[in-house]
Amino acid sequence: MKRRPDALGPFATLTFVRNSILVLLLACVFSFALGCKKKSHPISSVAVRNITREFVFAARNASGGRAEVGMRPESAPRQAGKPQPPAADQIYITIPLTKDGAPDLAARDAIEAEMARVADFHHLQRVVRPGAPGLERFDYLMNGQRTQSIHLVTPVAKAPEPSSPPARGRPQLAIVIDDLGNDRQQADALFRLSYPLTISVLPHEVDSGEIAEEAHRRGYQVMLHLPMASNAGNKDEAIELHPGMAPGAVQRTFADMLETVPYAAGVNNHEGSLGTADQKLMDDLMPLLHERNLFFIDSRTTVATVAETAAHAAGVAAARRNVFLDDQQSVPAIRKQFELAIRDAREKGSALAIGHPHPATLEVLNEMLPEAQRDGVRLVYASDLAH
Repeated sequence: MKRRPDALGPFATLTFVRNSILVLLLACVFSFALGCKKKSHPISSVAVRNITREFVFAARNASGGRAEVGMRPESAPRQAGKPQPPAADQIYITIPLTKDGAPDLAARDAIEAEMARVADFHHLQRVVRPGAPGLERFDYLMNGQRTQSIHLVTPVAKAPEPSSPPARGRPQLAIVIDDLGNDRQQADALFRLSYPLTISVLPHEVDSGEIAEEAHRRGYQVMLHLPMASNAGNKDEAIELHPGMAPGAVQRTFADMLETVPYAAGVNNHEGSLGTADQKLMDDLMPLLHERNLFFIDSRTTVATVAETAAHAAGVAAARRNVFLDDQQSVPAIRKQFELAIRDAREKGSALAIGHPHPATLEVLNEMLPEAQRDGVRLVYASDLAH
């Protein structure tokens, strides 16, 4: 028969009370641990989006509605057999300019202060990311989970056009830089060039959307660098257009690519010596550009290309590449190709050159673009040469 605790004597009673308190403390610790574990669960996409809306409103309100503010959800890569993690939101804020065309630093400071207020309210941690001239980046984290990536873009004034000779009748030169999308450092180095360049971005790359968005906000023209099959026989990209695709597959693949490159105003082919020579594939592709009012630049990776002809037949404004700048990646070779592009522009009235964000290419452009302007060459976007 069990005895009551008070019948066990003072020592036994004290032991019973002590054990009871210990059990109670353990239960509290266990409950607290469960509560902490619950709090560490990933924040939901709905909660992320609600905070994003607060950031967007705060930035617009702080600038009196003058700042261009936009957001887009990040494309989080899926992992087989694992639940899809909540994606962070990308927020892009373009700092407004004063009447004199200079960045409005007071508006920028006000935006920063309002962003900090929202972050403090939600207990978000700010983590600075590498930036670039005229571009500040930082992330916000909640419980270690990245919820928003902020991009503060200060527009960089374009290099001024010379006052003489008159613009009318001047030779025009468009420079297209291909293969952006998978290297942030390359893009940041390119963004140091304050000239009207056309930036062609590969789809489905880890930084495709971010680079395209930043390029647009900094004043560059954006194109989709459309992967197509080449004569090499190997797939140059995991997703590409190739001969034999059904029209529906061409439409879906193209639409998915375009979705990853915001603000694309036109298209040029990446590789594509096989794809651009296939009449049916080009006849299926070009009406899709016409529907979206996109222009086409034929990179001319093969003399057998029918892309430009197919584009014109579908009512799509188009142009062709005249010069490749950097088949040989050395400063002397690239300088020679740039001079060839200038000569073509003078002889034909216009020329389109294609290069890549290699260090040597950017060095030559930084050196020779201002010289070209001083010599009367007018720098234009690729769309200006598409007819």
